[in-house]
Amino acid sequence: MNYLDIIIPFVGGLGMFIYGMQIMAQGLENAAGNKMKSLLEVLTKNKLMGVLLGAVITAVIQSSSATTVMVVGFVNAGIMNLTQAMGVIMGANIGTTVTGWLVSAVEWAKFLSPSKLAPIAVMLGVIIMLTGKRRSSKEIASIIVGFGLLFIGITTMSSAVSPLQESESFCNIFVTLGDNPLLGILAGAFVTAVIQSSSASVGILQSLAAAGLVPFSAAVYIIMGQNIGTCVTAILSSLGAKKNAKTAALMHLLFNVIGTVLFSAVAIIYYEFVNPEIGFGYITQTQISMVHTAFNIGTTVLLFPVSGWIIKLAKKIGRVDEDTQDKSIVLLDDRILETPVIALQSTVREVARMAQIVEDSLMVAKDVLFTLKEDDIQLLKEEETTVDKLSAGITEYAIKLSSLQVSEKEHQEVAHLLQMVSDIERISDYCENISEFAETLHEKKVSFSEVGTRQLKEMFDVCVDSYRYAFEAFAEQNKEKALTVIEKETQADDLEISLRSKHIKRLASNQCNTEAGIVFLDTLVCLERISDHARNIAEEVLEN
Repeated sequence: MNYLDIIIPFVGGLGMFIYGMQIMAQGLENAAGNKMKSLLEVLTKNKLMGVLLGAVITAVIQSSSATTVMVVGFVNAGIMNLTQAMGVIMGANIGTTVTGWLVSAVEWAKFLSPSKLAPIAVMLGVIIMLTGKRRSSKEIASIIVGFGLLFIGITTMSSAVSPLQESESFCNIFVTLGDNPLLGILAGAFVTAVIQSSSASVGILQSLAAAGLVPFSAAVYIIMGQNIGTCVTAILSSLGAKKNAKTAALMHLLFNVIGTVLFSAVAIIYYEFVNPEIGFGYITQTQISMVHTAFNIGTTVLLFPVSGWIIKLAKKIGRVDEDTQDKSIVLLDDRILETPVIALQSTVREVARMAQIVEDSLMVAKDVLFTLKEDDIQLLKEEETTVDKLSAGITEYAIKLSSLQVSEKEHQEVAHLLQMVSDIERISDYCENISEFAETLHEKKVSFSEVGTRQLKEMFDVCVDSYRYAFEAFAEQNKEKALTVIEKETQADDLEISLRSKHIKRLASNQCNTEAGIVFLDTLVCLERISDHARNIAEEVLEN
């Protein structure tokens, strides 16, 4: 038997299977679009919502490894705590069974015969790709082409290994794996760890099953091992991350190892004492999907009530306690870039967090010129440093995001975000300038006249409202509030001209202190420019 004639087409089929899976996943991810973005909002919900989130995201991106890597990124960024991460990890194991059911569809849905359907699917997808002009057409084409390539790949692998039915030594390998659970688990874990995809590993097993090579007992232990092997990607991803992120990867490993130990014990008892004959029979592709699904759902149902103990165990092994998050740390992680749609939504959330900090600074700045409190002056300077760090980090991350394969619309969204970050950061600078003006008044022991105080507070009210509406317009994508900002900015321009004229007249008639008068005029400039930047933010919302 020429093994080279088996290995080469098998490897080629595996490559086509993985490539088809990735193309289909990318098409599904792009088609999901806004729905994928909104999924992030459930991260603040309970653990059960996390399970559903993990299952849905994994079903879309076709990789539990990628989902878990994202979870590590979320935990490392401080967006997700370990309890939320546990739920998503459990859901990811369930979502990863979708690929197996797609492959086994050739058995339980006869019309999906790869030899007939796969070439038609690829051709249809290519036609849509070449003729379709709309973005949705391209996404549908990617899904169809990926679907076809996935089936061609699995057919190529199955055809390549079919001669091995005549190889007694090769068949004996699987008999040994079925007789020795530990070897079966290690084999599944090793193959999955090498190719870093449990979906692809299950696909390989299904291609061997289609050729009639895999005993039932061997398949069960291999499937359990595959779930352990898929943890390797997340563990490697967590290297160099914070302790919390490493703990998230460890939770994934513990969850799958505990599930494997429990179900292996059940399988051993069943094959030894209940029904030994079934273990020697050959498994089908559909049965592999059933075992894979039953194992993952069963493990989740069994361990969900005690998931808190798994988290505690992981934290104890990792020697970590969740601590408070420094708000100057950018809550974005490169691991999340694996899924650009979610990375974009994470960036939006971070820009909104930065904008909230600046709104808080504005509220302090609104009073600091009149109270001259040293604590408030110092707070504004510290907040400006925080915003500078956030601005730099978000900008760097957004540039990385824009360099990925994202749609034109998403490119535009990133561009809008970059402009908003710049405007928000400039408003923070003006808040710091106001704190410096307050410091000057405090040091020289001067203050505004009663008229000057009243007029300046009027200007503050208009400009702070302008920014608040701009922030709300961005957070809610509310165009009506954006239009209100433009009205407020016009009002601020007119008020600045009026108040400047009146103040100069007071200075000329010696009705106010000269040093306080200079601060008054400088403050007017800062406030008017704050309203300008608020208008810029509103215009970005209107264009988006």
